[in-house]
Amino acid sequence: MSVLPLVFTSGWASGINAYAVVLLLGVFGATGLTDEVPASLQRTDVLVVAGVLFLCEVVADKIPYVDSVWDTAHTVIRPVAGAVVAALLAGESGSLPQLAAAAVGGSTALMSHLVKAGTRMAVNSSPEPFSNVAVSIAEDLGVAGIVTFAIFHPVVAAVIAGTLLLLGIVIVAFLASRIRRHLRRRARRREEKRLAGTGSRQPAE
Repeated sequence: MSVLPLVFTSGWASGINAYAVVLLLGVFGATGLTDEVPASLQRTDVLVVAGVLFLCEVVADKIPYVDSVWDTAHTVIRPVAGAVVAALLAGESGSLPQLAAAAVGGSTALMSHLVKAGTRMAVNSSPEPFSNVAVSIAEDLGVAGIVTFAIFHPVVAAVIAGTLLLLGIVIVAFLASRIRRHLRRRARRREEKRLAGTGSRQPAE
């Protein structure tokens, strides 16, 4: 059976939480639940690093505005992780060229990352922090659930991931005005900080 559905699903999940994907796949492979996971993802050092970074993401992802900074820093990391995981999965199965798998995993991860980052910008425009925490928890549970489901039912999981990706794009387009307001506020705060810093450095008369 082609590994393409698992590649697509892992790419979508990597765009949301790449460390959770690496950790889950590594644990599933190490415990013998699947033979689709390459040995390189099952290494103890890889699992430890992925676990630590996953815990960091769990915390940072639930703090308003910190999550947007975290997302910005991961604009490159998540697509690259999606491409690497996809290439490793393809190399293990031999049913899909690794370059093609990397392209699918990386591009899917980039799209889902942009959806996640855009949604968070819109959520951060609300004054209360609870919606931010709720969205983060939903993302964590969604990634864990779909990656786990993909191990046993890869085609169905890929359909679900594709549907969620399309739905996310529609939601981000709908929330575009809130995202623009959020970006303008961030730019204004940066300008105010810059002006305040310039004023504090001026010599007293």
